[in-house]
Amino acid sequence: MNFKFPDKKKIFSMLTFRITLAVIGIIIVLFNDTFGKIEGFVEFLLLYFISVSIAVFHWLFVNIKFIINLKNEKAKTELMHLQSQVNPHFFFNMLNNLYGLVDKDSEKAKKLILKLSDMMRYSIYEGQNEYVTLQQEIDFINNYIELHKMRYHKNIVVNFEVDVEDENLKVMPLLFIILVENAFKHGVEVLRNNAFVHISIASKRRKIILKIENNFDQEEKSEKGIGLENLKRRLELAYPKKHKLISLINNNVYTAKLTINL
Repeated sequence: MNFKFPDKKKIFSMLTFRITLAVIGIIIVLFNDTFGKIEGFVEFLLLYFISVSIAVFHWLFVNIKFIINLKNEKAKTELMHLQSQVNPHFFFNMLNNLYGLVDKDSEKAKKLILKLSDMMRYSIYEGQNEYVTLQQEIDFINNYIELHKMRYHKNIVVNFEVDVEDENLKVMPLLFIILVENAFKHGVEVLRNNAFVHISIASKRRKIILKIENNFDQEEKSEKGIGLENLKRRLELAYPKKHKLISLINNNVYTAKLTINL
């Protein structure tokens, strides 16, 4: 960091010296019989009091600014760490699938590799940025959906509706993929038949709404991962009091809705 903590010993030493001089001056004034010189000395004391006050306020300002900058840097560091945790299990799963496809269907394996490389490039490079465009996030979700359609040997229904007023809106990268991943992980991957995922993303007047619905098997035990907690923490850091994440279950259908006000 570029923030240098102020030298407290030096500042306190300066304050002590000036205050001591001021106190001595007051004592001299109180016991000085030469009243003709008091007026000039009072002016001298006022100058010292003013300089002491300025030094105190400057010290407070520097320290408050340092604390604010330190908190901002800490929040940015935590965000970068959380973003680095996104998607590794997905890429590992895809690599395992590719291993099994290389001998069975080499052409399909080649297409999967190209799609996967695009996603990895975005995740590694764009994912480290503070902001990306909303369209980049939409493209990333599209690639994710296409990869899943290619890897499964069963019929699945996946709908992705986009109604975006401004595709150049800036958002935090890799923000929506966690909810999309959960829909596939707890729904499509465990259901044998009639699996579906409905995704919609809309934006208007600097408000973004992501809604995801997927069916699931209640008898299947799902492991509690860090993905959702990761997302909640990132939202708290990046969009404090400007987001709302709700979820509900109705007739074996899980619904997640994320609203962000930019």
